[in-house]
Amino acid sequence: MVRTERSDRWLECTTRFIPAHYQPASLIDLALGRGVNAHRLLQGTGLFHEDILTGNRLISPQQFLRMIENLQQQLQADDTSFLLGQQWLPGHYGAASHALSHAADLQDALERLVRLQPLLWPLLRLRLRVDERYIWLDWGDSFGADDQSIFLVEASMAAVTGMSQWLSGQRLPWTFHLAHAQPRHIEQYWVHLGEELRFASPLNQMCLPRSCLHHLWASASVTAGQVAEQEGLKMLMALPATCSLLDGLHDHLVAQVRQPLRLEGVAETFGMSPATLKRKLQKHGTGFQQQLDHARARVAMELYQSRGYSSDEVADYLNFNDRANFRRSLRRWTGLLPSELGNWLARY
Repeated sequence: MVRTERSDRWLECTTRFIPAHYQPASLIDLALGRGVNAHRLLQGTGLFHEDILTGNRLISPQQFLRMIENLQQQLQADDTSFLLGQQWLPGHYGAASHALSHAADLQDALERLVRLQPLLWPLLRLRLRVDERYIWLDWGDSFGADDQSIFLVEASMAAVTGMSQWLSGQRLPWTFHLAHAQPRHIEQYWVHLGEELRFASPLNQMCLPRSCLHHLWASASVTAGQVAEQEGLKMLMALPATCSLLDGLHDHLVAQVRQPLRLEGVAETFGMSPATLKRKLQKHGTGFQQQLDHARARVAMELYQSRGYSSDEVADYLNFNDRANFRRSLRRWTGLLPSELGNWLARY
């Protein structure tokens, strides 16, 4: 549901809330280590390297995404996103990183990662789902990543894979579902993620057997982790807002997906005019229908994957009376017709 206690305040792509000496500094260090000129890396961001070194400069997602775009242009190496992701978690972000480092087990770590997401992983949305057999991580776009989305998904999955391996002391049997087509640099996926890769998938997801959730991690200090999480939550509340506009909208649409959803009604819930909501979404490179499709895709995949629903049951749940309309809609959401999705699910 929408966070009504602060429903008029959201993190947007122009909100300066990301400490430049946190995740952006790792990107800069990696680039400098590979011979990229700092000025070119920061071109178009309004930043100078000296700004990063002050330790008190906040930047916006828009600036951070421009840095990533510059890095991709200046350093055309296939492993950049994966190497960067491995540095980002648990990271060196004060109490939030300490909370991850002292998680009791994988579930504890993932729940903290979701709760402290704007501090630990500010550019992408992460949602955790646990069913009878598996745990699922769903990744979504928080600020309009556009051309940087694949880079960020690669970095995100490498970050969680590396974090879980480091803290558990073993490589966990993750399966990776990626919405983009198989790239030419497939060997980098094998090296940094593993061989259980599913390209051209309906959503960007990571999947793991539920039995891996509660293996206790030897390095954990439960008390230190709990104290660090409370400090991290205080840091979160000190931000201009605790949730991005796109994340808040996504969660609201998912929660209300069985209801008739129109731009006008949702805008009223968010305390703004339809024109304002439309304008803000356009600023993030998206629109209301696109966000509604993302929400319906997520709910549909949960029904298929975790509840074992048939296509007819999914259509009924989402209040589609016209099966032809449902087939067309499902293809728009996931890229697959119901029969194709059924085959995909059976195969994986």
